[in-house]
Amino acid sequence: MANFYKDNEDILFLFKHLDIPGVADVMEEGFKFAKEFDYAPANAAEAIENYDLVLDSVGKLSGDFIWPRSEGIDRQGSHLGEDGKVTYADGIRESLDMLAKANVMGFTLPYRFGGLNFPNVVYSIAIEMVSRGDASLMNIFGLQGIAETINYFASEEIKQKYLPDFAAGKVTGAMVLTEPDAGSDLQSCKLKAFQGDDGQWYLHGVKRFITNGCGEVLLVLSRSEPDRSGGLGLSLFVCDRGPTVHVRRIEDKLGIHGSPTCELFFNNTPCELVGERRRGLAPYVMSLMNGARLGISGQSLGIAEAAYRIARDYAASRKQFGAAIEKLPAVRDLVIEMKLEIEVARALLYETSRVVDYDIGYTKILELNPPADKEQLKKLKDLSRRYGRYAGMLTPMTKYYSSEMSNRVTYNSIQVLGGSGFMRDYPCERLARDARITTIYEGTSQLQVVAAVRGVCSGTCEK
Repeated sequence: MANFYKDNEDILFLFKHLDIPGVADVMEEGFKFAKEFDYAPANAAEAIENYDLVLDSVGKLSGDFIWPRSEGIDRQGSHLGEDGKVTYADGIRESLDMLAKANVMGFTLPYRFGGLNFPNVVYSIAIEMVSRGDASLMNIFGLQGIAETINYFASEEIKQKYLPDFAAGKVTGAMVLTEPDAGSDLQSCKLKAFQGDDGQWYLHGVKRFITNGCGEVLLVLSRSEPDRSGGLGLSLFVCDRGPTVHVRRIEDKLGIHGSPTCELFFNNTPCELVGERRRGLAPYVMSLMNGARLGISGQSLGIAEAAYRIARDYAASRKQFGAAIEKLPAVRDLVIEMKLEIEVARALLYETSRVVDYDIGYTKILELNPPADKEQLKKLKDLSRRYGRYAGMLTPMTKYYSSEMSNRVTYNSIQVLGGSGFMRDYPCERLARDARITTIYEGTSQLQVVAAVRGVCSGTCEK
């Protein structure tokens, strides 16, 4: 019986020593929800107990159910039928059903929509474990940021329409951002959003490289202002994947085969505006990207953890020259370096997730329940600004380091196994293929450097 939570001493250590009580207090808004919801914690101790129980459940599910299906998922992949319907690999569908039954598809959503209202630091731990089980599954499980964006910025009507189904695992979603001529440069998006005579919004155009583009709910960045170029002409829309949304192809990829990457054509698709016009890129998509960076960091970490453990166990059991190869200094150094890099990335990810939680929590309090006392209000505003700056700097740093680390670790895992690592008899080659995309999607490593440098050079850590 494998448990990817209990078998990882570093996760358990960090969970015990991170500022989880402080994060819980902010996210639970002083634990006021206990009066309204039976399963909401009344204090920090209860919150930590809840987090621990859910992480234990996800750890068991990842080790016992998801990991054994990962090889089959990679080989089977996703398929596009002649009817335009995308079929998941069997293991993906089965794993999604189990995650829904475990009630973890609304990890960070509010209680009132059926979510767990958990902080990002706990969600990041869960993403790491699921990704260790199967990286491609994370690309669906880890897209809960779509629901978060709807929760932060959409109208109450839109929230009520979509969020309960997200929390129950009845629907999955997709971030529909990239176009053939707008990859890293999202402000060049051309997909058209226009209003009919009755005021109804419609979408027309093509999107490319869309992770889980076959999801039931699509969050689409579109040009709503034809006379405005750049980011100020973009708005964010939500739509159902109905008969006017066509999956034209799914990409034949190097890795993450269980996650369908789609090209979509919107043929005058009815949609609803999320928030306000002209704010689609900033702040809406930029807010979404913070969560996406954390998600890819967790995915990178999970892949690396799986690769490290295979290399470690192989080095301990494989004998050459009359002894285990882990006794060879060159091999031993490789394995130790892998372990150290993973632990550095994990500490960075969990700390960054904690910072993002404080940023979200303080912002929410200022918007919904600002203190009447002027001194308290000023202090809260200062904290909100400070954590906002930290989050803006740390999320690209974390994404950069974690994804680059994952590629190094999976490469070295193959090296430790030698010829066996190059064969499909071991998962190392699959993990290396899965890791490769992490330095590319949700912002390339080079763009993460650009994003982080701004915070470093402006003295964010000194303010």
